[in-house]
Amino acid sequence: MENKKIISEKSCGAIVTMNGWSADLNNRKYLLIKSTRDNQWGFPKGHIEQGESEHETAIREVFEETGLQIKIDGDFRQSIEYTLKDGAWKETVYFTATYIGTGKAEDNVITQSDEISAHCWLSFEEAIKKIIYDGLKDLLTVAHMQKNNKGAIEMSENKLPLRSEIGNQYKWKLEDIYISDSLWEEDFATIEELYKTITTFSGKLNKSGDNLLKCFTQNEKLFSLVEKLYCYSRMRRDEDNTNSKYQAMTDRAEVLYMKAGAAVSFIEPEIISMDEQVLTGFLKSTKGLDLYEFYISQVLRLKKHVLSEKEEKLLALSHEATNSSDEIFTMFNNADIKFPTIKDEKGQDVELTKGRYTMFLESKDRRVRQDAFNGMCETYSKYKNTLAACLAGNVKSNRFYATIRNYESCLLSALASDNVDVLVYNELIATINNSLPVLGRYLMLRKNALKLQELHIYDLYVPIVEQPQKSYSYNEAKELVYQAVAPLGEEYQSLVRTAYEGGWIDVYENQGKTSGGFSWGTYLTHPYILLNWQGTINDVFTLAHELGHAIHSYYSNKSQPYVYASYKIFVAEVASTVNENLLMHYMLSKVNDKDERAFLLNHQLEEFRTTVFRQVMFAEFEKEIHAMLESGESLTCEALCDTYYSLNEKYFTPYVNVDKEIEIEWARIPHFYSSFYVYKYATGFSAAVDLSQSIVNNGEAAVQKYLNFLKSGGSDYPVELLKKAGVDLSTPEPVQAAMKVFENVLSELQANLQ
Repeated sequence: MENKKIISEKSCGAIVTMNGWSADLNNRKYLLIKSTRDNQWGFPKGHIEQGESEHETAIREVFEETGLQIKIDGDFRQSIEYTLKDGAWKETVYFTATYIGTGKAEDNVITQSDEISAHCWLSFEEAIKKIIYDGLKDLLTVAHMQKNNKGAIEMSENKLPLRSEIGNQYKWKLEDIYISDSLWEEDFATIEELYKTITTFSGKLNKSGDNLLKCFTQNEKLFSLVEKLYCYSRMRRDEDNTNSKYQAMTDRAEVLYMKAGAAVSFIEPEIISMDEQVLTGFLKSTKGLDLYEFYISQVLRLKKHVLSEKEEKLLALSHEATNSSDEIFTMFNNADIKFPTIKDEKGQDVELTKGRYTMFLESKDRRVRQDAFNGMCETYSKYKNTLAACLAGNVKSNRFYATIRNYESCLLSALASDNVDVLVYNELIATINNSLPVLGRYLMLRKNALKLQELHIYDLYVPIVEQPQKSYSYNEAKELVYQAVAPLGEEYQSLVRTAYEGGWIDVYENQGKTSGGFSWGTYLTHPYILLNWQGTINDVFTLAHELGHAIHSYYSNKSQPYVYASYKIFVAEVASTVNENLLMHYMLSKVNDKDERAFLLNHQLEEFRTTVFRQVMFAEFEKEIHAMLESGESLTCEALCDTYYSLNEKYFTPYVNVDKEIEIEWARIPHFYSSFYVYKYATGFSAAVDLSQSIVNNGEAAVQKYLNFLKSGGSDYPVELLKKAGVDLSTPEPVQAAMKVFENVLSELQANLQ
């Protein structure tokens, strides 16, 4: 079938029709590249009518002069390449797509000497509707272009898109939580009444088992709704942290959360003050109360750390003030901070962002890596004293709560809720410290493979072998992950498909969007996933990772009552990392090319380095700075920088020239505001290595144990839940076994590269 193209930066007369819709596009300035083909690859029926004109002739001349190629990535897995040859259009179908550009209209065209790549963020149908309703407002590849002295077409800048410029199919559907903000307001008013009602049980829990049961039920009703309210407002803010409306709604939700916490602060002190024989009698005699037996045992276990009712109420009210360090850092890091422009591999100016930082560090061009590293470090260094005060404030908050609750240290306080012995934390650090020589072997391999005289911090992320496929389309990544989790069964795969198609995932980076990736949701909603897709292999693994979190939450919420639906952070990284390991196993099983296999092995080693070695280094940093404050030392900027730099020297010398600039990296790590969290990445990764190998090697029996673990929520202590799944993290053996896997993969890669 003949394909007609319109490519013009001048006004042109055109009628666009599609499924009965039509719009007169006269007097519009635009660049529009589309196919009228009706085929299985995703283009719906439609056509563009354009008479023979000077514009088409002019474009033909540009093609003939530059040898221009156009690739279009649409809302489908394939891309279609058009080239001009002997005056006729030639069409080739590809099953992989290269995503270049940010999604913002004028950024979707990037000059690469004789090539332009255009990324269409909207499907054809959505695109046409947007033409009709929005009058080509920043649609697809709208650009003001000019010919340079080489005859190429170039863009003047490359910036992040606005939220409104991202297609709806790449956005999560928060409407599944609240279809409108007015319904959010209604629940806000309801919650204010609920937390007032629950206080009527204060002082009466020891009167009867029925009172205790009704109070628990009312508490669940209150907090399931509060969480829903907060989740919605916070994720709306995450879409664009500069949006003042959702900043305000989030603040209001946080205040309401604190009020609700204060309202129920009497519950645990009253349980603790009750005679245990009376409490046992209530559990036996009150129908339905036995559901809460494990919860009550957890409360009693922490008896000496729970204060009086009045004191607990004061502590609950204090969280709004003591949480300010985290809030300040979040707003600064996601809304206010601005990074410089650097030159990419082609010498084009590109804005440095947190989302692009990793991509630049993976660049084969060492100058790009160094510029990105310096640009990031220099930016945070400008605010180093402010950020030091911010992090110190968070550590002081931890010390305040640890002291007031009668814990000997912040670390013991943090481990208590998971019922994790401090030996687990300390032995993890010791085991990894003992494995640093193996890390050194890997760093030497990296240095030799990159043919560098000395290795720098900014050389640690670039693949040491040629990347077979430089970028992954989001649709391609979805299929890879879907196939990779097949060992977990059809039901698990169907949930993955539901996540893809059901509005669970927010895909692309935009201005003001929260950086990184996470999974979140509440008991009353399906899970959600935030990504900042750049098309790297790391993004593919991040998709698998966050889906692991999301489906873990889905299973827990569906299988457990509210009181046990939330799993502890200690096990939170297990499911996510099992998915990553299954993805690696799948990709390695399909690869036949030696170089591609080497690339994947290198990526696997990087997962170990960044998820185990790097996170344990972070864990040491947290332990040290909390201990410093507890011993009376001041957490100045210099103290934080010196501590962080010393740890980098410990982990990387003599194999790496530890750049002085790395001393400020602590200032950009958001996890330090969720204190003593990062060690769980390392323990979770180690457990996941064991579990994923068992799933692949032992089949259905291992799968059922694992799925039962996913459905367990918080129905037992995390270490016990993992024991039931087959991994005992109360011993150093799982971490030691993981280090052995790291060593084996390293040996295979060394042999491959010889």
